[in-house]
Amino acid sequence: VHVVESGGGSVQPGESLRLSCVASGSIFDIYSMGWYRQVPGKERELVAIFGGGGGTTYADSVKGRFTISRDSAEDTVTAFLQMSSLKPEDTAVYYCYIEGGHPHSLYEYHEWGQGTQVTVSS
Repeated sequence: VHVVESGGGSVQPGESLRLSCVASGSIFDIYSMGWYRQVPGKERELVAIFGGGGGTTYADSVKGRFTISRDSAEDTVTAFLQMSSLKPEDTAVYYCYIEGGHPHSLYEYHEWGQGTQVTVSS
């Protein structure tokens, strides 16, 4: 499974950005798919994610400001992260994560994207 992110950039506080994550390859069943972020010197943290039942989980710091969504095509799955009312503390490298497997075999995957930088500064 190949994962490619896009959509990062530099914005001012209060502005919006939308990140995209395209996963392609032998996807089969998706157990979870979402976004994490990391700043230098700190651990990678969950931002928003779809779980196995399709439910979503958000970090408390982004609830009400960020929205995760997903779209599926024949051979790809795309996850979006709509980020609104951005704050300087949202500055980080954002990583897409996808986990899945085949329901009737031992095939599983856990893949990270390469990361996309989001900078919020006045």
